[in-house]
Amino acid sequence: MTTTLKIDFVSDIACPWCAVGLGALEGALARLAPDVRAQIHFQPFELNPNMPAGGQDLGEHLSEKYGSTLEQQSQIRETIRQRGEEVGFHFNREGRGRVYNTFDAHRLLYWAGLEGANGPQHALKKALLEAYQGRAECVESHAVLLNAVRVAGMDIEKAEAILSSDTYAQEVREREQFFQQAGIHSVPAVIINDRHLISGGQPVEVFENALRKIAAGAV
Repeated sequence: MTTTLKIDFVSDIACPWCAVGLGALEGALARLAPDVRAQIHFQPFELNPNMPAGGQDLGEHLSEKYGSTLEQQSQIRETIRQRGEEVGFHFNREGRGRVYNTFDAHRLLYWAGLEGANGPQHALKKALLEAYQGRAECVESHAVLLNAVRVAGMDIEKAEAILSSDTYAQEVREREQFFQQAGIHSVPAVIINDRHLISGGQPVEVFENALRKIAAGAV
Protein backbone atom coordinates (compact mmCIF):
# COMPACT_ATOMS: atom_id res chain seq x y z
CA MET A 1 0.00 0.00 0.00
CA THR A 2 1.34 3.41 -0.99
CA THR A 3 1.24 6.30 1.47
CA THR A 4 1.00 9.78 -0.02
CA LEU A 5 2.45 12.67 1.98
CA LYS A 6 1.70 16.34 1.50
CA ILE A 7 4.92 18.33 1.55
CA ASP A 8 5.19 22.12 1.62
CA PHE A 9 8.73 23.07 0.61
CA VAL A 10 9.19 26.65 1.83
CA SER A 11 12.22 28.16 0.15
CA ASP A 12 13.89 30.80 -1.99
CA ILE A 13 15.97 30.21 -5.10
CA ALA A 14 18.45 32.71 -3.59
CA CYS A 15 19.19 30.11 -0.88
CA PRO A 16 21.90 27.58 -1.84
CA TRP A 17 20.91 25.29 1.03
CA CYS A 18 17.44 25.08 -0.53
CA ALA A 19 18.99 23.43 -3.59
CA VAL A 20 20.79 20.98 -1.29
CA GLY A 21 17.61 20.32 0.69
CA LEU A 22 15.53 19.72 -2.42
CA GLY A 23 18.08 17.30 -3.82
CA ALA A 24 18.17 15.41 -0.52
CA LEU A 25 14.37 15.28 -0.32
CA GLU A 26 14.18 13.92 -3.86
CA GLY A 27 16.82 11.33 -3.00
CA ALA A 28 14.90 10.23 0.08
CA LEU A 29 11.66 9.87 -1.86
CA ALA A 30 13.46 7.81 -4.51
CA ARG A 31 14.66 5.44 -1.80
CA LEU A 32 11.18 5.17 -0.28
CA ALA A 33 9.37 4.55 -3.56
CA PRO A 34 6.94 2.96 -4.25
CA ASP A 35 5.78 2.68 -0.63
CA VAL A 36 5.88 6.44 -0.03
CA ARG A 37 5.14 9.17 -2.51
CA ALA A 38 4.68 12.90 -2.07
CA GLN A 39 2.69 15.82 -3.37
CA ILE A 40 5.20 18.67 -3.17
CA HIS A 41 4.02 22.27 -3.06
CA PHE A 42 6.73 24.92 -3.39
CA GLN A 43 5.95 27.85 -1.11
CA PRO A 44 7.51 31.34 -1.28
CA PHE A 45 10.04 32.82 1.10
CA GLU A 46 12.23 35.83 0.27
CA LEU A 47 15.62 36.07 1.92
CA ASN A 48 16.06 39.60 0.61
CA PRO A 49 12.62 41.09 -0.09
CA ASN A 50 13.99 44.64 -0.23
CA MET A 51 16.79 43.92 -2.68
CA PRO A 52 16.69 46.71 -5.31
CA ALA A 53 16.93 46.29 -9.06
CA GLY A 54 20.44 45.37 -10.13
CA GLY A 55 21.08 43.42 -6.97
CA GLN A 56 24.21 43.56 -4.82
CA ASP A 57 27.65 42.01 -4.95
CA LEU A 58 27.47 38.65 -3.15
CA GLY A 59 30.58 39.13 -1.02
CA GLU A 60 29.50 42.59 0.01
CA HIS A 61 26.01 41.34 0.80
CA LEU A 62 27.21 38.45 2.96
CA SER A 63 29.67 40.68 4.81
CA GLU A 64 26.94 43.21 5.60
CA LYS A 65 24.30 40.63 6.53
CA TYR A 66 26.37 38.06 8.43
CA GLY A 67 29.68 39.77 9.12
CA SER A 68 31.58 37.03 7.27
CA THR A 69 34.99 37.52 5.67
CA LEU A 70 35.79 36.59 2.07
CA GLU A 71 37.82 33.62 3.34
CA GLN A 72 34.91 32.37 5.44
CA GLN A 73 32.55 32.81 2.51
CA SER A 74 34.88 30.77 0.29
CA GLN A 75 35.01 27.95 2.85
CA ILE A 76 31.22 27.90 3.25
CA ARG A 77 30.75 27.96 -0.52
CA GLU A 78 33.02 24.92 -0.88
CA THR A 79 31.09 23.07 1.84
CA ILE A 80 27.81 23.81 0.08
CA ARG A 81 29.28 22.80 -3.27
CA GLN A 82 30.33 19.43 -1.86
CA ARG A 83 26.93 18.86 -0.25
CA GLY A 84 25.31 19.74 -3.56
CA GLU A 85 27.45 17.20 -5.42
CA GLU A 86 26.29 14.51 -2.99
CA VAL A 87 22.67 15.03 -4.05
CA GLY A 88 23.31 15.70 -7.73
CA PHE A 89 23.22 19.51 -7.76
CA HIS A 90 26.16 21.28 -9.37
CA PHE A 91 26.83 24.75 -7.98
CA ASN A 92 28.77 27.39 -9.84
CA ARG A 93 32.25 27.17 -8.30
CA GLU A 94 32.66 30.94 -8.21
CA GLY A 95 29.36 31.51 -6.44
CA ARG A 96 26.48 33.60 -7.75
CA GLY A 97 28.39 36.85 -8.19
CA ARG A 98 25.42 38.98 -7.21
CA VAL A 99 22.30 38.65 -5.08
CA TYR A 100 19.06 39.51 -6.87
CA ASN A 101 15.44 40.11 -5.98
CA THR A 102 13.47 36.88 -6.49
CA PHE A 103 9.88 38.12 -6.24
CA ASP A 104 9.14 37.64 -9.96
CA ALA A 105 10.46 34.08 -9.74
CA HIS A 106 8.05 33.43 -6.87
CA ARG A 107 5.16 34.83 -8.92
CA LEU A 108 5.97 32.39 -11.72
CA LEU A 109 6.24 29.52 -9.25
CA TYR A 110 2.84 30.41 -7.80
CA TRP A 111 1.38 30.31 -11.31
CA ALA A 112 3.02 26.94 -11.96
CA GLY A 113 1.57 25.64 -8.69
CA LEU A 114 -1.94 26.30 -9.93
CA GLU A 115 -1.44 23.38 -12.30
CA GLY A 116 -1.56 21.02 -9.32
CA ALA A 117 0.86 19.05 -7.15
CA ASN A 118 3.64 17.24 -9.03
CA GLY A 119 2.90 19.40 -12.07
CA PRO A 120 5.26 21.86 -13.79
CA GLN A 121 6.01 23.74 -10.55
CA HIS A 122 8.66 21.19 -9.57
CA ALA A 123 10.35 21.44 -12.97
CA LEU A 124 10.25 25.24 -12.86
CA LYS A 125 11.73 25.32 -9.36
CA LYS A 126 14.64 23.17 -10.48
CA ALA A 127 15.18 25.23 -13.63
CA LEU A 128 15.29 28.43 -11.57
CA LEU A 129 17.73 26.95 -9.05
CA GLU A 130 19.97 25.76 -11.86
CA ALA A 131 19.89 29.22 -13.46
CA TYR A 132 20.73 31.07 -10.25
CA GLN A 133 22.81 28.64 -8.20
CA GLY A 134 24.20 26.52 -11.00
CA ARG A 135 25.00 29.12 -13.66
CA ALA A 136 24.99 32.38 -11.67
CA GLU A 137 22.49 33.99 -14.04
CA CYS A 138 20.63 37.22 -13.29
CA VAL A 139 17.26 35.95 -12.10
CA GLU A 140 15.67 39.38 -12.11
CA SER A 141 16.06 39.30 -15.90
CA HIS A 142 12.85 38.40 -17.69
CA ALA A 143 14.88 36.61 -20.36
CA VAL A 144 16.42 34.32 -17.73
CA LEU A 145 13.06 33.71 -16.07
CA LEU A 146 11.38 32.94 -19.39
CA ASN A 147 14.12 30.50 -20.30
CA ALA A 148 13.39 28.63 -17.05
CA VAL A 149 9.71 28.61 -18.03
CA ARG A 150 10.68 27.14 -21.40
CA VAL A 151 12.82 24.47 -19.76
CA ALA A 152 9.87 23.56 -17.51
CA GLY A 153 7.67 23.14 -20.59
CA MET A 154 5.26 25.93 -19.67
CA ASP A 155 3.50 28.59 -21.76
CA ILE A 156 5.94 31.40 -22.58
CA GLU A 157 3.23 33.88 -23.60
CA LYS A 158 1.37 33.43 -20.32
CA ALA A 159 4.62 33.87 -18.42
CA GLU A 160 5.39 37.07 -20.31
CA ALA A 161 1.94 38.43 -19.44
CA ILE A 162 2.52 37.67 -15.75
CA LEU A 163 5.94 39.32 -15.71
CA SER A 164 4.63 42.45 -17.45
CA SER A 165 1.95 42.91 -14.76
CA ASP A 166 1.56 42.45 -11.02
CA THR A 167 -0.37 39.19 -11.44
CA TYR A 168 -0.07 36.89 -8.38
CA ALA A 169 1.84 39.53 -6.39
CA GLN A 170 -0.81 39.68 -3.68
CA GLU A 171 -1.15 35.90 -3.56
CA VAL A 172 2.61 35.44 -3.12
CA ARG A 173 2.76 38.01 -0.33
CA GLU A 174 -0.15 36.33 1.43
CA ARG A 175 1.58 32.94 1.28
CA GLU A 176 4.81 34.45 2.56
CA GLN A 177 2.98 36.06 5.44
CA PHE A 178 1.15 32.84 6.25
CA PHE A 179 4.33 30.84 6.69
CA GLN A 180 6.12 33.62 8.56
CA GLN A 181 3.23 33.81 11.01
CA ALA A 182 3.44 30.03 11.33
CA GLY A 183 7.00 30.47 12.64
CA ILE A 184 9.08 29.94 9.50
CA HIS A 185 11.99 32.39 9.58
CA SER A 186 14.70 30.44 7.77
CA VAL A 187 14.78 28.13 4.79
CA PRO A 188 14.55 25.48 3.56
CA ALA A 189 11.63 24.55 5.77
CA VAL A 190 9.97 21.28 4.82
CA ILE A 191 6.52 20.80 6.32
CA ILE A 192 4.95 17.35 6.06
CA ASN A 193 1.19 16.87 6.35
CA ASP A 194 0.87 20.35 7.90
CA ARG A 195 2.35 18.99 11.15
CA HIS A 196 5.98 17.93 10.93
CA LEU A 197 8.87 20.31 10.23
CA ILE A 198 12.31 19.44 8.89
CA SER A 199 14.57 22.49 8.84
CA GLY A 200 17.68 23.10 6.77
CA GLY A 201 19.50 21.31 3.98
CA GLN A 202 19.61 17.98 5.77
CA PRO A 203 21.28 14.82 4.38
CA VAL A 204 19.24 12.28 2.44
CA GLU A 205 19.23 9.91 5.42
CA VAL A 206 17.58 12.47 7.68
CA PHE A 207 14.74 13.03 5.22
CA GLU A 208 14.42 9.30 4.55
CA ASN A 209 14.12 8.35 8.22
CA ALA A 210 11.69 11.16 9.02
CA LEU A 211 9.44 10.48 6.04
CA ARG A 212 9.43 6.75 6.75
CA LYS A 213 8.30 7.32 10.36
CA ILE A 214 5.65 9.86 9.35
CA ALA A 215 4.30 7.57 6.64
CA ALA A 216 4.11 4.72 9.14
CA GLY A 217 2.28 6.90 11.63
CA ALA A 218 5.09 6.48 14.15
CA VAL A 219 5.34 10.21 14.87
